[in-house]
Amino acid sequence: MTMRNYRWCGAIAAALLLAGCGGGAESDGRDGKAVALTKEHVRKTLPDGPAMTGWKESARPTAVETDGLYRAQACPLKDNAGCENSRFYGASTFRRDGKAATVTFVVLAYDSEQAARDAYDVLWDGYYGERAGRKARTFGIGPVGDERDARFGSSGFHGEPGAVTQTRVGTTLLWTLADSPDTNDPGIDEDVVRDLATVLAERARQAQNGNAPSAALDD
Repeated sequence: MTMRNYRWCGAIAAALLLAGCGGGAESDGRDGKAVALTKEHVRKTLPDGPAMTGWKESARPTAVETDGLYRAQACPLKDNAGCENSRFYGASTFRRDGKAATVTFVVLAYDSEQAARDAYDVLWDGYYGERAGRKARTFGIGPVGDERDARFGSSGFHGEPGAVTQTRVGTTLLWTLADSPDTNDPGIDEDVVRDLATVLAERARQAQNGNAPSAALDD
């Protein structure tokens, strides 16, 4: 597997920037119950500059409706399997300060918790689980979200590291896609990826509880 399998992350974010983003109604979360997110709340769920201490924003958080173009990006399986009942799609990308590592956060928001649950295995088993290479190892990310998977492997011919996490938080599926072309000082490892996935999941939980997403990396 070559680095191209990771560089699509930046292409997604770039496409979202071209598409722009729109507003949405405030979340109606009550009593900690997960709700279907609006487009605006998908955008706010994505980590931004202030949430990413030690990382520099490469592509700003952007959210769009999951029309045909973005269904093909998020769910590139036959007939876009896994995107059924999805509503909004968002991404943001960062580069680690002083390192070659990059990370792209992806959010896919569904109209119900059941829809997100139904899509989880379809997308992990059919597509995202292979994003870190066929020989990637699984690793634990702790009690993050309602469902979670993570793999760390080699994304290039020379052992360049790459990782993918997939998490379900209520009505959303979330991905953290990280890679680095530097094998000597890559700037990512399991702990780094675990922290990144945790921040994204907590922000999704906050949004579905009706709160402003505020989770951030520690200084």
